[in-house]
Amino acid sequence: MSDSKQNITNRRAFNRALLTAGAVPLAGALMSRPLLALDREASPDEKTPAELITPAGQKAIDRGLKYLVDTQIKTGRNRGAMASAGMAAGVATASLTGLALMCGGFAPGMGPYGKAIDMATAYVLSHVRNTGYIAHSGQGTRENMYGHGFSMLFLSQAYGMTKNSKIAEKLRKAVELTCKTQNDQGGWRYQPRKSDADLSITVCQIMGLRGARDAGIDVPDNVRKLCIKYVTDSQNSNGSFRYTMRGGHTTFAMTAAGVTSLYSAGIYEGEAIEKALKHLMRYKPNGGKQGGGHYFYSNYYAVQAMWHAGGKHWDEWYPLIRNQLLKNQKTDGSWSSSAAGDAFGAAMACIILQMPLNYLPVFSP
Repeated sequence: MSDSKQNITNRRAFNRALLTAGAVPLAGALMSRPLLALDREASPDEKTPAELITPAGQKAIDRGLKYLVDTQIKTGRNRGAMASAGMAAGVATASLTGLALMCGGFAPGMGPYGKAIDMATAYVLSHVRNTGYIAHSGQGTRENMYGHGFSMLFLSQAYGMTKNSKIAEKLRKAVELTCKTQNDQGGWRYQPRKSDADLSITVCQIMGLRGARDAGIDVPDNVRKLCIKYVTDSQNSNGSFRYTMRGGHTTFAMTAAGVTSLYSAGIYEGEAIEKALKHLMRYKPNGGKQGGGHYFYSNYYAVQAMWHAGGKHWDEWYPLIRNQLLKNQKTDGSWSSSAAGDAFGAAMACIILQMPLNYLPVFSP
């Protein structure tokens, strides 16, 4: 067995031991949060969650989650949204907020943040159209297949925890819409129709489909195989990934998304993974420019890639992004995002910071 495969086995044993002991891996964690299924193993020399999520890191997470819950709209037609207008009012930000809360070990309807997750779920469900497309039609939200993909991912995790039939019905329609709009190369583009494709949108659909499939929603094998082929065909010889099959630019964001989708597809080792990780390590969050913009989107996928890789990659990467995020947190607990608003930044930052906890099945091998 290869070292990387052995690391995966060891990580699984580590987290199963935590579950058996009924332990929350952080001394400061709230005991009211339920433990969710863990399925990731720690290599013998890998740092534990308690070592990685420092007291300062936990404080930043707690402040970030509180900001999200305090910001969430509590009444009216926008109940469950993170704003009443603009991109922050869209289903993408609401879904990422729900995921951020779940990453802390909170489940729908349970614990101090259960109601907030329920409201986010209801808001996203209210924007599932008859076609299955999940998008807010309000002015300024600029929803597209990004929002649809993040919404599928969020609903899949909510459904997996609750088995709520209303979630299942609409999630199934959303999955069917995604499957019907896959193009002949295996990818997706901004609008819910067959056209050209790009890797960024495609990976977002892959993660949503993977979450739905894990939760028991049917995803045809041919759809899964074709989108995996799209990703593998998008990789360059140096390990990086192209934005489109025709070529286009190569960025830190695309490489992070590409390698994460390979892991999510069950490809844990091999030349494609090794080359991608080597290329990705050129963009460590060490204060320099990571290239290509889209800071939160890029690091959202990069931290998943390093989490899957484990060992040295993970131990090097996580403390750097943790320290960077702690430095950039605002006094109100949020993080600035010029592209999508502070709620989006806070949700993404909290997901990234809580990755060591491994509470969401979709982020595990």
